[in-house]
Amino acid sequence: MAGARVMALVALCALAVVTGAQVDPLYSSKQVLDWSRQANIKLQNSSLTGEDGLQLLGRPEEVTRRKLRERTRVKKKIEPVQQDDEALVKLENAGIERSKAVDSAVLGKYSIWRRENENEKADSKVRLMRDQMIMARIYSVLAKSRDKLDLYQDLLARLKESQRSLGEATADAELPKSASERVKVMGQLLAKARDQLYDCKAITQRLRAMLQSADEQVRSLKKQSTFLSQLAAKTIPNGIHCLSMRLTIDYYLLSPEKRKFPKSENLENPDLYHYALFSDNVLAASVVVNSTIMNAKEPEKHVFHLVTDKLNFGAMNMWFLLNPPGDATIHVENVDDFKWLNSSYCPVLKQLESAAMKEYYFRADRPKTLSAGSSNLKYRNPKYLSMLNHLRFYLPQVYPKLNKILFLDDDIVVQKDLTGLWEVDLNGNVNGAVETCGESFHRFDKYLNFSNPNISQNFDPNACGWAYGMNMFDLEEWKKKDITGIYHKWQNMNENRLLWKLGTLPPGLLTFYKLTHPLDKSWHVLGLGYNPSIERSEIDNAGVIHYNGNMKPWLEIAMTKYRPYWTKYINYEHTYVRGCKISQ
Repeated sequence: MAGARVMALVALCALAVVTGAQVDPLYSSKQVLDWSRQANIKLQNSSLTGEDGLQLLGRPEEVTRRKLRERTRVKKKIEPVQQDDEALVKLENAGIERSKAVDSAVLGKYSIWRRENENEKADSKVRLMRDQMIMARIYSVLAKSRDKLDLYQDLLARLKESQRSLGEATADAELPKSASERVKVMGQLLAKARDQLYDCKAITQRLRAMLQSADEQVRSLKKQSTFLSQLAAKTIPNGIHCLSMRLTIDYYLLSPEKRKFPKSENLENPDLYHYALFSDNVLAASVVVNSTIMNAKEPEKHVFHLVTDKLNFGAMNMWFLLNPPGDATIHVENVDDFKWLNSSYCPVLKQLESAAMKEYYFRADRPKTLSAGSSNLKYRNPKYLSMLNHLRFYLPQVYPKLNKILFLDDDIVVQKDLTGLWEVDLNGNVNGAVETCGESFHRFDKYLNFSNPNISQNFDPNACGWAYGMNMFDLEEWKKKDITGIYHKWQNMNENRLLWKLGTLPPGLLTFYKLTHPLDKSWHVLGLGYNPSIERSEIDNAGVIHYNGNMKPWLEIAMTKYRPYWTKYINYEHTYVRGCKISQ
């Protein structure tokens, strides 16, 4: 808001410099139009009268020449500094449109020098005090530079009083009773300062300096905000940690025969609908399973293959033993039990064991400031160290007897029956996914380093990106085209992270290049973890909604308006949930 106010003051002061008038910095746009009309009237009258207001006399040709000279003279004075009404209206409208990029709630409709407020609105006193403080800072600098030390001291004193009164207030109701009197005293002092110090050029320079300073502060705060949001995204809330611990303890108290899930014969039946879900978050996994089953037309035909790590293996098993997914089938596995998934076979595991990678993740010389550490923090997210994140490239090895499988991330919510995806013809492709590219974003050049010839010679920078989170994989085609081998090739070439940073989407784009079939966008709507502007109708019509981004629905930083889509699939009265104080 301060930046918007400063820009408005700069613009009006600049107008004053051009016109030569002593313009109050917060005069309304209506006055600008009034000046224009007066100038046009003067221009029209000038064709009939001379400079002294006398009627032109003389011979007709002399009268004509004098009229032309007078009209030209007046035009030369007025044209450089005035536009006609239509042009001014256009300029004003353009300024309004441009100001929409900032908070312009206080621009243009009142002046701190006027007793009457043309635009009486709630909390106008708060905005007036902020504007007074801006002008007080400017006049204090001018007073000091011109050796008016008494005025300088008075301005500083009134400025401190206003700061104390305003505090953290954002509404008039939050201001102390003394605020009105201090607004009045500050207004009188500013009027005095204007009479003694008014210099629009100097004021404009100070306002521009303040604007630049505000911009620098905004940039710094944005970096800090990015760092903190990424830090928050990496944390596990206490409630979810508590839930996992309690479930784990109770699971290992069960006898071995009570740890088994029913319907194990369905796990390799290719005629059923199979889902792959890799997660270390019990609550998130439960939402994926619950939302899928609650929206399925034939729940008994759905099979969930859930893989987690050894820390959460007991908790995942215990949760779904206590809360079975209706008539559906579920099976929980531990990724550490896949003995074939080792560093001699898997390039990522080999790279994670290297000294260079350990240095990248765990080196001691961490940045000393929040903003300095924000740039690479997202790539140091612990999920990139987990094989759960890379297991998606080994689906045929994990499920050798299946033909098709639907891969789901754990930060999604299913809203419709998904069996229609098994009927989609992938046209010989391996991956069915929703594309994410617009006119100029989310294309290959966003994720890959096209300055490297290995990338630039093999891929189109304008090729459309696609999303992980809900992907239909044809495992038969996968085996024929040796997708895992292609992945290994590119992963080995990226040992020094010269082709892409970290994560699974960039190698996925390379591995499935020209092997991805675009699905209808209504199947998978993304952005609920970072984009506050998704249309409600788009969300409601989606088969799957995806909280990709830092603002996961189980975190406190989640966007409030999107959270109910997720929380409605959690039973907050459940004994374990209530015991760990997990609430909406």
